[in-house]
Amino acid sequence: MTFLLDPNLWIAFAMLTLLEIVLGIDNIIFISILVGRLPQERRDSARRLGLSLAMITRLMLLASLSWVMGLKTELFHVFDHGISGRDLVLLLGGLFLLYKASHEIFIEVEAIEEDIPPTTDAATIKAAGDKLFWTIIGQIAVLDIVFSLDSVITAVGMVDNLWIMAAAVIAAVGVMLFAAKPIGEFVDAHPSIKVLALAFLVMVGMVLIGEAFGMHVPKGYIYSAMAFSLAVEALNIRARNKKRLARETSSVT
Repeated sequence: MTFLLDPNLWIAFAMLTLLEIVLGIDNIIFISILVGRLPQERRDSARRLGLSLAMITRLMLLASLSWVMGLKTELFHVFDHGISGRDLVLLLGGLFLLYKASHEIFIEVEAIEEDIPPTTDAATIKAAGDKLFWTIIGQIAVLDIVFSLDSVITAVGMVDNLWIMAAAVIAAVGVMLFAAKPIGEFVDAHPSIKVLALAFLVMVGMVLIGEAFGMHVPKGYIYSAMAFSLAVEALNIRARNKKRLARETSSVT
């Protein structure tokens, strides 16, 4: 147990945990938006299940590091650019995220409630709810593979100790479990933030597609743009709240 006294180990663990949390932001946003389509009483279980799948996926990929690193081997060329197994996963994941985020924006803007059954029969409504629940979990599982693959490859480049990587993944998912609910509730309570988050996912999808073809975009640029947009929207929300409060006060007087 003396290795636990090594400060370098704890520094590596802290840095990798922080990195896993940062890389998991887009995953949390995706989960929060999809879970918002479910009834209130099923959202917590969907969040827990979705993030648990993310943790299991990352641990499984860590357990098969040789296979994961083998995904970087070129399979064929497109316009003189070598395409590896990792590139194919990123391309398919980016296309799926692009489609899903665009579809959710359309539903949000057009206010289409496509998943509500046109009947009040309790059994039919329950069956539709169960179908929606597992459809959302399936979509989360698909994107978990994409987000986890990039996360694991990044982790391998930072640390060469499998146990530190596994501990960092578990710790990061634990933090995300606590953060997912308040983030989801905030996004769900503010439609403009939800559309902004979906636009962020569209941008992430485009970046994944670009990376599949060798165009690397540092995530710091993406998160900086998103942080700036959120700051502007926070000011808009504050301004709208002040105007509403002023109207309510004037109507009372």
